[in-house]
Order: sequence, then C-alpha cells, then structure tokens
Amino acid sequence: MAVYQKLPLSTVLKYYKRLEVQQALVESGVNKEVAVSFGGTGYGKRPDVLVYPSDILNFVRGGATSFHCSEELWRNPLQITTGMRPEEYHELRLGWDLILDIDCPELEFSKIAADLLVQALKHNGVTCVSVKFSGNHGFHIGVPAAAFPEVVNGIPVKNLFPEGPRRIAAYLASMIRDVLAQRLLLAAPVHVIAEKIKKPQSEIVKAGKLDAFGVLSIDTVLIAPRHLYRMPYSLNEKSGLVSVVISPGDILSFDKMSALPEKVVPRLKFLDPAIAVAGEARKLIVQAFDFKTPLFVEVPKEKKEFEPLLDAVPETFFPPCIQKISQGMQDGKKRALLVLVNFLSSCGWSFERIESYIQEWNKRNLDPLREVYIQGQLRYAKARKKAVLPPSCINKAYMADMGVCLPDGFCQKIKNPAHYAVAKQRMVARMAEQEKPKRASKEERERDAPIANSVEVIVEKNDKNAGQRSKEIKHAMPNSKDVPVEQATDRV
Repeated sequence: MAVYQKLPLSTVLKYYKRLEVQQALVESGVNKEVAVSFGGTGYGKRPDVLVYPSDILNFVRGGATSFHCSEELWRNPLQITTGMRPEEYHELRLGWDLILDIDCPELEFSKIAADLLVQALKHNGVTCVSVKFSGNHGFHIGVPAAAFPEVVNGIPVKNLFPEGPRRIAAYLASMIRDVLAQRLLLAAPVHVIAEKIKKPQSEIVKAGKLDAFGVLSIDTVLIAPRHLYRMPYSLNEKSGLVSVVISPGDILSFDKMSALPEKVVPRLKFLDPAIAVAGEARKLIVQAFDFKTPLFVEVPKEKKEFEPLLDAVPETFFPPCIQKISQGMQDGKKRALLVLVNFLSSCGWSFERIESYIQEWNKRNLDPLREVYIQGQLRYAKARKKAVLPPSCINKAYMADMGVCLPDGFCQKIKNPAHYAVAKQRMVARMAEQEKPKRASKEERERDAPIANSVEVIVEKNDKNAGQRSKEIKHAMPNSKDVPVEQATDRV
C-alpha cells in the first residue's frame, strides 16, 4: 500500500512560493486538464486549469500538495464533461503527448529501463525525448505531441488515444525486453533482484530466464481518456521529493537526493514543443501499429469481443481473481475497476447491474474511488456498446502485480477471467443436463405402448377381483389376521 508523508504546510508553501517553480508548472499545463492532490488523500474538482502563477499558491493554501495534468491536449479543458461520447472527445482534443511510465520498487532498475527506452525511441528517429524523475522510484519518458504527424493511414493521430500510446509502449517494450533482462542481470543476480523488489524468484524467472517485465513494468495500464500524470516540478507526497526534469544522458548517474525541494532549480522543460521536429515520430507510430504481437495485447483482435450471452453469468462462477478484487482493494483500485467493468460486461451483465455491483465494491475499498471517476469509466464503457474482454491472466501489470492471482485447478484450462466464468457456467449446465433422466424417443414410446396398455387392463381386472381374492385367501388361512391384500398375496 502506498504510504504518503504528512508534508508540513511550511515546507509545501516554501517550495511552491518560488516564482520559477510556479512558472514551470503553468507552462507545463498549457492546453492541459489539471487536477490537484490533497496530500494523496483525494483530488480537487475536474476539470481545472492553471492560467497564472498565482493559481499555484491559491491551490496550496487550499491544501494542495501536488499537481497533475493530462496526457491529452485540449482546445478548452474546461469544456470537458464526464461521460462525453468518443466523438465529442475527438472534437475537443488537439493531440496527445506520449508518456511512458516506468514503475519499479528499485530505482536502479528503473534507470536501466529508462535508458533503454530512450535508446529505442532514438532508434525510431525520435530526437526530442524528455525525461523526468517521478519523485519516488521511477521515471517518465515523454515525446511531445508536436513530433507526431497529423494523419496516419487516413486517421487523425489526435483521435488515436489511448490506442496510440498503448501500441507504442507495447512495441518499445518488445524491442528492449531481452536486452533489459541482460542489463538487469549485470546489475545484480536473480536472488538479489527478487529481494530488492520483494518478489519470489518464481515470479521473475520464466522457463529458466529472467522475465524483465516481472521485475518492472512500463505502465500502459492507466492510459485512458483523461489520464493524469504528475506534473514536472511538482512535489511527490510519497517521498517528499520533486518530480524533476533531467537530461536523457543523465539517467544512469541520477541521484535522487538532487530532487530534494531545496536543491531543485527548474532549468529543463518536459515535453518542450519548441525542440520537436514536426512528424519525426511518424516511423515510431507506424511501426507500432504494424507490430503484430504487442506485449500487452492478450488475445487476437477478432476474439476481443464476446458473443452475446443469453443469461448473465452468476457470481458463483466468478474466478478467484475476480472474487479477490470484489472483496475490496488497498492499491490498484483504478486497474481493478477497469477489470471489473470489462469482466462483468463480457459476462452478460446489464450496465444497471454493473453499476450497482461497482458501487457496492467501492464501499469495500480501503480508500474508495471518487464517484465522478467511477461514473466516467462506466459511461465510457457503455459508449463502446460492445463487450471488451478484461486483461488476460498472463498480464502481470493487472493480475500478478495487483496481488489477486490465486489460481485454482480450473484456471489452468483458461487464459482470461471472463473465459473462466463462461466456461464454468457451461460446464455445470452440461453436467446438470446429463444427470436428467432421458425422455423416451417417439419410436420407444410407440414400441412400449401395447405393453403399457395390457398392464393397465390387468391392473383394472385385478382391482375388480380384489374383494373375491381377499375372501379366498382368508378361507385358506382361517387363523390369519386381516392383512393388506398385497402382503397376503406375497405370503402365498
């Protein structure tokens, strides 16, 4: 669970009072939606913007400790409303910056991944790469929107969000995966790596080889409409450090102590459009969309949708991971929300039932998600009009890293939580059907009809003669007590 520091108001005010810090934040927020965080316990209203340096101090005096902005650039961020249709987002969106978020508990391993990602971007012709320290254990690697072409394959690039960033991240991850594993092993042996990231070796070693993305992740999980990231030169409540911008060449030598608030001087810009060469990222985005087996795409495209189900899958058949999520989460609540919405819609649940289920689930979370965020995700999912599968079981960024992967014997037969639920429901239905007595066929009924009729005649005749038979039996056994006809007949 993330631990937030109680930053003294005097420390926060002293840092954000600096005019150069205020100007750096305002410049980073141009055409961006902005939200403030109150000590890591909640966010301010959305949408919001930064216009003047004085806005920074006004937010801080109201309790703000950090500032976050969107990856997307907007004509007017204040016109954004929750639940807008995709077409309305496209109309308002000017473009999007590429942000690659490297997440790892060990900063030294994050440095290696960040350095390799910068090299991979340059290999694809991108020179205007920005790097900033996240303020805790990772880095943000950025490419400004100005570097991307306006149109690719007849589609406006500004409309390729979040699909564009996700595909690019998957493509770049595939490029660096093997060499990243080699570099990590040069930095430390497997048992030391496992110890530093607090994972068992079995989770980071697959088929006898180190799995680089079992050690760290290039987080594309939260790339979604209106996704926010920590702004450059904002404080980080978890560490008390600054999310400082650094030169790409300084990644490997970076010392986090240089991010202490009193040491930071905003010299470099993050995602500076002035240094971007228009269209230089064309090769990158084209290669990413031509890439056939992205790391984070779990099933072939034609299988991404479920056929409509006649009946909603009941909770009885939910897999262990979904049952674990349903108990409430401490960390990873936004990822869990995405998993639940996609899972339930894939299992034939109506959006009314999904909304009710999500509301009850959110009450069980240690720190519930804001209602406005939940409603936004539900409306976005509903606007798709088609069920989309949740992430598959091999997607570490979801199931494994969230700590909800608790496989049972049935899990070995499936690759996706939704497949588990539907397959189990059908299996149980088949077993119940097999246990029902078979109904005789028409031929069998016709064949047995004469026998049945003769039996009925015999029974009827026996019923008429029952009284006479009883008298005869009593005469043959004068000392016997009155007993039912059936028992007397058995004795004879």
